[in-house]
Amino acid sequence: MAKRKYGEGSIFLRKDGRWEGRVVVGYKENGNPKTKSVTAKTQCECKEKLQALKEQCGRTTDRLKPDMPFGDWMDFWFQNFSKPKIRETTMECYENRIYNHIIPEIGKIPLCKLTQNDLQQFYARLKKGGRRRLVEYYGEGLSDRMVRSCHTTCRTALEKAVTEGLITTNPAIGCRLPPKKAKEMQVLTQDEIRRFLIQANEEGYYEFFLLELTTGMRRGEILGLQWKDVNFATGELHIRRQVVKKGAQTQITKPKTKSSIRTLILPPDMLDILAEHKKNATCEWVFPSPVKEGEPRNPDSLYGRFQKILKRAQCKKVRFHDLRHTFATMALENGMDIKTLSAMIGHISAETTLNIYSHITDTMQRQAAVTIDREIGGTDAQMPEPELPKASEQAQTNATAEPKFEPYKGKIRKPGTGCVYQINDTLWEGSFYPRMPDGKRKKFNVYAETREQCEAKLAEMIAEKKAEIAEEKAKRKEGAD
Repeated sequence: MAKRKYGEGSIFLRKDGRWEGRVVVGYKENGNPKTKSVTAKTQCECKEKLQALKEQCGRTTDRLKPDMPFGDWMDFWFQNFSKPKIRETTMECYENRIYNHIIPEIGKIPLCKLTQNDLQQFYARLKKGGRRRLVEYYGEGLSDRMVRSCHTTCRTALEKAVTEGLITTNPAIGCRLPPKKAKEMQVLTQDEIRRFLIQANEEGYYEFFLLELTTGMRRGEILGLQWKDVNFATGELHIRRQVVKKGAQTQITKPKTKSSIRTLILPPDMLDILAEHKKNATCEWVFPSPVKEGEPRNPDSLYGRFQKILKRAQCKKVRFHDLRHTFATMALENGMDIKTLSAMIGHISAETTLNIYSHITDTMQRQAAVTIDREIGGTDAQMPEPELPKASEQAQTNATAEPKFEPYKGKIRKPGTGCVYQINDTLWEGSFYPRMPDGKRKKFNVYAETREQCEAKLAEMIAEKKAEIAEEKAKRKEGAD
């Protein structure tokens, strides 16, 4: 029996002897098809009823034909098959590829006439001059990764066209693509971590970056933490949401994957630091926005500050995600197994973790070589250690090995610490200008004879005012409920 064409529906004989016809009339939010059916005593009657049903429903897929423009098929595939199943952040990437690159370049070619050569030339144009903005910074051509992503999108959409009977073969199969290059993974050294945290503390970001280096959480996951997620009694930290950027707005979404929803156990020192940090909390978010009260921080707002801290701490330039790699590398070097690490950082499987961290540090290689030699060769091999210098040389080495790091002290004070200035030779003034529960700002002052006394009085006053504001907000919330 010949296969019916796409859009004609299906007709089959049921066990009770009646004929049934079904046709797709749309798609659900999850991408699955919605169908309607008719029944009849004979096949001929069933065909007539099915045709009437199609005309009555006015199917939007009547325009889906083999000679339809490839751009129309890309749009239909994305809206009905792809979009309902992907996260919003991923959806933005798809929209960029489809509507900024694929459709403008090859969207007018009939679906059934699209060839591998058309796609190959399209990829070449992307590589040579496909960039539409920020050309002055990145050049005219798109990256190899972007070209490969456009190919993946085309191939997936064309594969669906094959299964729907619109075309017989997928022209995207066999295309030559730029080589896949893994991003270079960089990690901070122990000395860089020490300087980085000292500088972060100076700029008011110590708790945030220490938590990142202690847990390896994703940036959006840390920003999505609320105080109810921290159990100070058990040390548990629950990761239940993340903050992502969509356009100019921030959104609260579920974590990246199901395995990203997890619970971590924090070290006691980290818990103590968070408990101290909570004393100055003004809302439910652990790391709230400094400009929008009661909202989480914008993920993009951290980039500039992160790079400044790295530079001022005399660290090499790394991505924020490399702090996650730094945590994972330290964990492996200190004996954590792959399965435990995978669960901690929220990977789908231990295989994913193993693929990413397949590199072995020099220290781990030397230790493995010594262990094998000891077990198999029967020797008393030990880890090679550097020759110790004489006492006088040792003292000089200790003095120069890790020089004391003096953090850069900017002119701008940390957020929430007020300001201090000298009025005259014998008087200093400290000011704090918080936002009150009614939404308006109010100024509070303290005075002292020296800067040190003024700083101490100001810190005490700020703590009191923050506690009063938090208490008043809680009362107002209870009254509203």
